Amino acid sequence: MTNTALTVALGDQRYRVDRPFYVHTAGPGGVTDVAVDPSGDVHVLVRRDPLVDAGGPAVASLDPDGRIKALWGGDLIADAHMLTAAPDGRLFIVDRDCHEVVIAEGECRVGGIGRRNEPLSPFNHPTAVAFAPDGTIYVSDGYANHKIHRFAPDGTPLGSWGELGDGPGEFMNPHAVWVLPDGRVVVVDRENDRLQVFSPEGAFIEIWTGFAKPLDLWGDADGRLYVTDLVPALTLLSPRGERLGRCRPVLNAAHGISGDAAGNLYLAEPSPSRVTRMVPV
Repeated sequence: MTNTALTVALGDQRYRVDRPFYVHTAGPGGVTDVAVDPSGDVHVLVRRDPLVDAGGPAVASLDPDGRIKALWGGDLIADAHMLTAAPDGRLFIVDRDCHEVVIAEGECRVGGIGRRNEPLSPFNHPTAVAFAPDGTIYVSDGYANHKIHRFAPDGTPLGSWGELGDGPGEFMNPHAVWVLPDGRVVVVDRENDRLQVFSPEGAFIEIWTGFAKPLDLWGDADGRLYVTDLVPALTLLSPRGERLGRCRPVLNAAHGISGDAAGNLYLAEPSPSRVTRMVPV
């Protein structure tokens, strides 16, 4: 499974780098995101072009050891961008150019947020999904809408915030979103080279800098954040935004990141098309 074993330091923790943990060879498309569900299964999202990749898989579902359990979703997802595992195990998959978040359970569609193929209802090329501890859903709407949308656990809209710009509370491209254990919402503002922090209702709190085109972020149970960027680098932040460590576990930038209960980190690399795993040692 592992061709090259390396060791990196991220803060006080050292990791063995399993590169690759998974290589996507089942049809065209590059790996674009990864999510670990509550059972420990690892779901790899593969970017697809509907004009080129019709019929190809959109999701590779793996067991914790990286063995393929299922290849699915080619008939559900046209333009795969990001995916997130909900606390109940459902997958929320951003179908970017179809302006929809597709909700899947097992290998079946069970719902969605937004009107498919209808821009500004409310999404306009959305990017990512995150869940608050109380089940509130946040969607970053980055490529053309420059907003964060907030939904009740049943999908009822609760409001939106943001506009185009580089000032506090403004976005150039809100490319990813995460909710900390205390409810603060952290947004990757990619083209502004920063993270922005908000209250659960969208009130601006502060800006965290020190990134070059940040791409994605994932948070552990202690509220620490792991942020990927185009350096390529992986940065570890405290819950207050202090930098605790930085390393280079991938050759090219990781477009997505996730983690599991054992402390393993998973990095989605579009080029080459694979997932790298970081194992604590």
